[in-house]
Amino acid sequence: MIHFSFKVPNAGSPWRDTWDRAFQANPATISEMDLCYKYFGVTVDLAVDEVEIISSKGHVTLVDLALSICHALSRLSAGEDTAIGFTEDDEVIRLRRETDLVAITSSKHQWQVSVEQEELVGAFVDFLREAHARLTVNIPGLADNPVVQRFSPEWLDSMPGE
Repeated sequence: MIHFSFKVPNAGSPWRDTWDRAFQANPATISEMDLCYKYFGVTVDLAVDEVEIISSKGHVTLVDLALSICHALSRLSAGEDTAIGFTEDDEVIRLRRETDLVAITSSKHQWQVSVEQEELVGAFVDFLREAHARLTVNIPGLADNPVVQRFSPEWLDSMPGE
């Protein structure tokens, strides 16, 4: 079983400022670098069979993680091994295909867990849909940003198996 979710910081949190600052910019033209480093901090929880893959103890930027998940999703769909990296951390989550399963390992931790590829792909797609929806509902102009469009529902619908 996979649990993959994120939480937007509450008002008053310094991480909430990473969301509020976006109202001061033209969302359609915010650069990829700024989206990946300056805006939209969240806590993320990814667990597979009760093994904590990504901990909600720290913060990551949502767009940076979404782009990493997009890359991993494309590679998995093409039948290739892949990884998820983090701008804020040197940990790498490796995803290695094993027939219909994906073995997940960490560069920092000793655990290993396997999950059906179809279930993992579904969790990634659901996460990306929620990320896109949350971003574009809170900041409507982001729907026109070419970086955010890279994980739009239209892109997700074009993925093999979707």
